[in-house]
Amino acid sequence: MTGLIHLYWGDGKGKTSAALGLALRAAGAGMKVLFVQFLKDGSSPEMALLDRLGMETACCPNIRKFVFQMTEEERRQAGAEYSHLLSPALRRCRAVGFGLLVLDEIVPACALGLVSEEDLTAFLRSKPAGLEVVLTGREPSPALLELADYSTEMKKHRHPYDRGVHARRGIEF
Repeated sequence: MTGLIHLYWGDGKGKTSAALGLALRAAGAGMKVLFVQFLKDGSSPEMALLDRLGMETACCPNIRKFVFQMTEEERRQAGAEYSHLLSPALRRCRAVGFGLLVLDEIVPACALGLVSEEDLTAFLRSKPAGLEVVLTGREPSPALLELADYSTEMKKHRHPYDRGVHARRGIEF
């Protein structure tokens, strides 16, 4: 099977949910899945469920601030941690025989300079032939849009947050 690149992007809800749905489908079909989260601390309920279902997961649990709340030093440290998260994941996908790699919120991690988009695009251009890759996040670069075999934009038309309703555990996170 030829592995393709999926890009779920935009300002609407559903990017991570779509990636999770594909991860469940792939695992149900017997594929080995690695689900890596950026810009999230791994505390959302889906990560625990993926672990219980036997999928491999990775995140940076020590980073608990939004990037815009970070000092320059915290941002530098977050970049080092996120780079340390990405590099081993990419190496493992070359060596272990994963069928699906999900890089949740990798798009803004690249845009914010927390991980190297050059390293990511180099990997995508030379990834193992059978590896399916999912990238999520808002406002992808032209390079990521060009590499994607699937490009699905989630567009917000209305969201409760606009009325002051905060994210709810189990629904938005």
